[in-house]
Amino acid sequence: MQALPPSKYHLKDLYHEIGFYDRKISYCQNFEKFDSEDERSRAVEKLAKKRKNLVQSAAAMASVVECDPKQLPDSLKNAASST
Repeated sequence: MQALPPSKYHLKDLYHEIGFYDRKISYCQNFEKFDSEDERSRAVEKLAKKRKNLVQSAAAMASVVECDPKQLPDSLKNAASST
């Protein structure tokens, strides 16, 4: 499998996927029904781990590729403005 060179479009897709995981985590924490809180925490932890990998990939790519700050997901906008 050939690795694609980093591009602003790939970075934009990563940002969209991070936003998607943010929404999935929020839904899982607030609305999804689980048999126990332990199951809920495991599901949230699993989603958070996948999101963390995406954020790391996006951060590495953002150091190489320039992207419009308007395309950042809300969670990353909040983190960037607080630092």
